[in-house]
Amino acid sequence: MALTPLWFLERAATVHPTRTAVVHGSVHYTWEQTYQRCRRLASALSRRNIGAGSTVAIIAPNVPALYEAHFGVPMAGAVLNTVNIRLNASTIAFLLGHSKSAILMVDQEFFSLAENALKILAENDNHYNPPLLIVISDKSCRPESLKDALGKGAIEYDKFLESGDPEFAWKPPEDEWQSIALGYTSGTTASPKGVTAKAVYSAIANQGVTHFCAAPVVLNTIVNAPKEETILPLPRVVHVNTAGAAPPPSLLFAMSEKGFHVTHTYGLSETYGPSTVCAWKPEWDLLPPIEQARLRARQGVRYTGLEGLDVVDPKTMKPVAADGKAMGEIVMRGNLVMKGYLKNPEANKEAFANGWFHSGDLAVKHPDGYIEIKDRNKDIIISGGENISSLEVENVLYTHPAVYEVSVVAREDELWGESPCAFVTLKPGTEKSNEGRLAEDIIKFCRSKMPAYWVPKSVVFGPLPKTATGKIQKHVLRAKAREMGPVKKSKL
Repeated sequence: MALTPLWFLERAATVHPTRTAVVHGSVHYTWEQTYQRCRRLASALSRRNIGAGSTVAIIAPNVPALYEAHFGVPMAGAVLNTVNIRLNASTIAFLLGHSKSAILMVDQEFFSLAENALKILAENDNHYNPPLLIVISDKSCRPESLKDALGKGAIEYDKFLESGDPEFAWKPPEDEWQSIALGYTSGTTASPKGVTAKAVYSAIANQGVTHFCAAPVVLNTIVNAPKEETILPLPRVVHVNTAGAAPPPSLLFAMSEKGFHVTHTYGLSETYGPSTVCAWKPEWDLLPPIEQARLRARQGVRYTGLEGLDVVDPKTMKPVAADGKAMGEIVMRGNLVMKGYLKNPEANKEAFANGWFHSGDLAVKHPDGYIEIKDRNKDIIISGGENISSLEVENVLYTHPAVYEVSVVAREDELWGESPCAFVTLKPGTEKSNEGRLAEDIIKFCRSKMPAYWVPKSVVFGPLPKTATGKIQKHVLRAKAREMGPVKKSKL
């Protein structure tokens, strides 16, 4: 019988039927209730002829319906396409068309966004077949907006569930090659609600949260929150998994100072998500906190579900020396790795060259076998024939007391070919009246902490463009650097 995460839910409902599974505001569901709701969803979908070969899309924040869709949709044999709520209408239109979604589940808050996406799709595709709309009611929204959605033909989610059988006899996948999910990498963002430190601290205090996952951008928000938004000291040690971008050691150190125990994981959309973990070693407990933070910032070792992980020369496929210096590309293989890119055979050929999935991330391998990312292949800066890791320059800049966020890219340089250009967002409360002097101070700070050729020759202040998952869009910053023109007569 095929291994599937669907059995996790069935087991939880059987072994712990009365334990709380889902908490969302005043809504609480047990594991038994959650299992029944997921089976109702699967049954209701099946009665609409949704099954093998069908795709169900959902646009929703972290609400119970989103959780239920992760089980209910594959229980019906269909493929789930979760659409990031931060994407704009044009991007969503492409995803819905490319995936040929037969049903679109959408939270009430994002119904107008979904409408705009469907209009764009209809205008661009003469063979467009609109999906069935299911709207998830949201008490934080105006009741009129729900009535408007229902008046346009949408079905209310709980009403849809009522049409399903709570004892639906779902079938597991025929084998491990049967798709249950379709994912897309990040695109252009709309105007989303941001995560607040106050909400995080409140959940820890009021809901007894002991573990949570968050991208480094959220950790940065927690660390730099004003005192009135925090609840410190924490009532207990809180464990945090972070991924999405390489967190600087200074950020991990600041989190540990506040009582958070951070575990760093690494992966890509193409590798399920987390496929490595910086597994903590007991002997590291004896090290100074700042050294612990440096070790914690490494990407670590492979998860048990990953067959192979290595850092290799991408041309020869030979592993690099485990000396913490020789750089190569991270490659992976195993059942955590995707089947392939949908409708893109050329990309698949390139990504799976020589039987390994090529990540495009450049890293070193330490003597203890732990890997550490140094940069994306396309983000390396070549200055005077020397390779500069933008990530390492950023890690130093994050230790400057005025720097909130930073991204370093290559800028054309008349003398050196390229030189580092730092785009910086300042911490709230930083005096910004003399940015020229502040830029000089940052450059001077860098000179004292890194090789001379690493030092940014230019510093630009302002907000940083981000993807829907909070990653900084370096390609946008590279375009800005090109618009600035070359650095004139740059000197070391």
